[in-house]
Amino acid sequence: MHVERSLRHGESLTRAATGVDVLILAVPDAAIAEVAVKIAVRTDTVIAHLSGATALDALHPHPRRASLHPLVPLSEPVAGATALTGAWMALAGDPVIERVADALKARVVRVEESDRAAYHAAAVIASNHLIALLGQVERVAEPLGVPLEAYFDLAAAALENTRRIGPARALPGPVSRGDWLTVAAHIQAIAPDERAAYVEMAKQAARLAGREWPRELG
Repeated sequence: MHVERSLRHGESLTRAATGVDVLILAVPDAAIAEVAVKIAVRTDTVIAHLSGATALDALHPHPRRASLHPLVPLSEPVAGATALTGAWMALAGDPVIERVADALKARVVRVEESDRAAYHAAAVIASNHLIALLGQVERVAEPLGVPLEAYFDLAAAALENTRRIGPARALPGPVSRGDWLTVAAHIQAIAPDERAAYVEMAKQAARLAGREWPRELG
């Protein structure tokens, strides 16, 4: 299978799909439709994008369309590319895209067009929101002289327990025990601009634990 490499600077997009089985558009979501329409239509080439949320309609007017969304954080090019091998990937569209996933030894899920936004929301929660929470850990702990690194093993163990026995059984801490006095002490101890995020996540923990959230805690 021939997959088009990146174009040289100044090279026209028009013939980008010539001589390849799959052309992958590795561009921001908002640019997919703009780039796709500049490429000459071919019936022997699959045009694919890497977006988790964008529908295949964005690849109009190409008749053979697909998407491949890797469930891999790609904030660093080299590390991200290495992590693609064996990763989970969500596929949609033309079956030829499965050959790309197979070449990467990917673990594959198929996502319906109507489910793409919800699927991608889950991916953002699993990655972006997790990192944002660790950012809050850093902000709360740093003034105390405790480095973020001190919490990494705790976070990794929590994630591994969740993988092993599932979220509900893996949940530790005061909310799972119904220790609302400790939760109230936490809310008072952290900076006012950190409280809303803490309370919302504690409410999600209560939901997971099947406990009723006390109204007096906000």
